[in-house]
Amino acid sequence: MSAIQSFEEFNLNRQLLNAVADAGFTKPTEIQQKAIPLILGGQEVIGIAQTGTGKTAAYMLPVLMKVKYAQGNEPRVLILAPTKELTIQIANHAAQLAQYTDLRILPIYGGVGAKAQIESIQKGIDILVATPGQFMDIYRRGELPTKQIKFLILDEADRMMDMGFMPQLRKIFEVIPRKRQNLLFSATFNPRVERLSGEFLEFPIKIEITPPATTAKQVTQELYLIPNLKTKINFLEYLLQDKENFNRVLVFTRTKEVADNVFKYIERKELGPVRVIHSNKGQNSRINAVNEFKEGELRVLVSTDVTARGIDVTKVSHVINFDVPILYEDYVHRIGRTGRAFQEGTAITFATDAEVYHIRKIEDLIREKIPVKQLPSKIEIAETPFEEAQEMAREIDWQKRKEDPTFKGAFHERKRK
Repeated sequence: MSAIQSFEEFNLNRQLLNAVADAGFTKPTEIQQKAIPLILGGQEVIGIAQTGTGKTAAYMLPVLMKVKYAQGNEPRVLILAPTKELTIQIANHAAQLAQYTDLRILPIYGGVGAKAQIESIQKGIDILVATPGQFMDIYRRGELPTKQIKFLILDEADRMMDMGFMPQLRKIFEVIPRKRQNLLFSATFNPRVERLSGEFLEFPIKIEITPPATTAKQVTQELYLIPNLKTKINFLEYLLQDKENFNRVLVFTRTKEVADNVFKYIERKELGPVRVIHSNKGQNSRINAVNEFKEGELRVLVSTDVTARGIDVTKVSHVINFDVPILYEDYVHRIGRTGRAFQEGTAITFATDAEVYHIRKIEDLIREKIPVKQLPSKIEIAETPFEEAQEMAREIDWQKRKEDPTFKGAFHERKRK
């Protein structure tokens, strides 16, 4: 059977195909080619694939196709993920793919009051993305109806096993209907994941995908270690003064607030023409900004990752990662915006001490080291404000605890009196 070349070949409905086109996906990835037809056919699937292979869309598209439109008030799809960040990311991805449908998607996770989450559940939802602990917490309060659940997806199953979620997962399997379609996705298929899959999947088909996330060869990567936000701004200004070489520049930030601030700074310093795009900007405003950038009317486009995938512009001279992305495959998507169509390009990343942790994870993903460069001596190194220093110290503590749960950092929870 020849490989599927386009999303049209999956017989998805027009609403999903339009959303796929908006997201800038053109050709299905390997996991999507293999998983989507099986899931549409009602098959239980084990998908072994790294982050960055398009695995979320590989299960999300066929599941959206099967639930089609809002119906009743009780969830019909349950997606379990190990962390708050991942539940939010999956829910955002689902919302992007379901944007032309009326499907109601809700992420629930711990660490916040459950009251608002319970209110959203009561209003009616179709797809629930949850951490196992929060699912059971709200279920035990009698606030989570489970009788209509027809699909169960476990994402990042290996991380769930590493984090000790097996007892909670077993409880969840007991309280949702037995008759359902089960899917499991994981980066690795270690013995614990194998045991988990044996407990709840019936005659699954296993799909394994070779590691992805190779960066485009014609992109030169550079990494600069920078102490704080103000110094990042100083360095960005220094780079943009070279108007000849930095002639079509994409600047990526992690948040909308930083994107807006960087945009205002570049505009004030007259280093544009510049526009900013993020999820608060209307669709038309985003399309216009990208078109102006394509036509060469804009010199600089500032963007968050929400818009990273949909930008297909040749001759981008530089991608500047003002912030390091914490979804590591986004690094590959970001720097892939330059060096397109066999053009040369440069990707420059700014990293504070608190972001170096994410750089290491990105290097693991792309299986190469990003060369570290020295900051030019002309750059003014600003003093780090107290608040920013505290925030970075907290972040580094959290990273160390994540790697070693026994680590007691400077900010470990003090016993309350």
